[in-house]
Amino acid sequence: MKMIPALLRALSAALLLVGGVAQARPANTTTPALWQVKDADTTIYLFGTVHVMKPGIDWFDGTVKRAFDGSDQLVLEIIEPDDPSQLGATMSTMALAKDGVKLSDRLNDKARTAYQAAMESYGLPWQTFDMFNPWMAGMILSVAPLERLGYRNDLGAEKILRSAAQAAGKKVDALETVEQQVGFFAELPMAQQVQFLNATVDGLPDMEKEFGDLLTYWQAGQPDKLAKAMNESLEATPELAQVLLTDRNANWARWIKARLEQPGTVFVAVGAGHLAGKNSVQEQLKALGVVTHRVKE
Repeated sequence: MKMIPALLRALSAALLLVGGVAQARPANTTTPALWQVKDADTTIYLFGTVHVMKPGIDWFDGTVKRAFDGSDQLVLEIIEPDDPSQLGATMSTMALAKDGVKLSDRLNDKARTAYQAAMESYGLPWQTFDMFNPWMAGMILSVAPLERLGYRNDLGAEKILRSAAQAAGKKVDALETVEQQVGFFAELPMAQQVQFLNATVDGLPDMEKEFGDLLTYWQAGQPDKLAKAMNESLEATPELAQVLLTDRNANWARWIKARLEQPGTVFVAVGAGHLAGKNSVQEQLKALGVVTHRVKE
């Protein structure tokens, strides 16, 4: 993005950078990257998204808007429940520690002190989170700074795209279920969950600048720079990168190849981290013999 600790960076990449924390660039310079897969009767667009944004980032126009308008179907990573409490309930249920060990007791003295201080600084009751596994607290701490900085979930690319699709009567589908996506974190070995939480806490002071860099690359349509920033950090955590990025990218590439067998035009919108760098969806498609092309303005 020195870099945010690797596990935090892996999370951000896998969830679409989770968000960005930079000042909005002028609207006419926001040109996110877009790719296309095509055969005789099928066109599939690949668009990388950012989950949360501030007002003033005007990205839904130009080439991206034309591709979306010309599509029959929108495909997202997941379809979030209309009631946010349903997602929270799913996460809470899957995050409950079943071995009876308190979250705080899984951390060494230094890590515990830093974690509890971080939770308190964002008004989060660490005592309540003691009933959960570490990944849950890590995810909460990954989002809390963005909210304080004024970033809004309702301005995230998925929200805008889904709303536009519904208004236009387009079919909306998903590559994964909510339970599957939460499960990627819930099923991490405990040692990796603890490492993820500790890295998240350690990275909090630098989060604004580091995510700001990623958002800048996204807005400028520079996936190579975004990939370089991601790859440097993910090298230190190959196990997590395999679960959150590589394996999912491979699954989605297989879905895209199979979808080419059906005629129509599809707009696929997934986290920008999945469409950049080594083992990206594009690389996985290439391994399957499917060619992708960058769509130019």
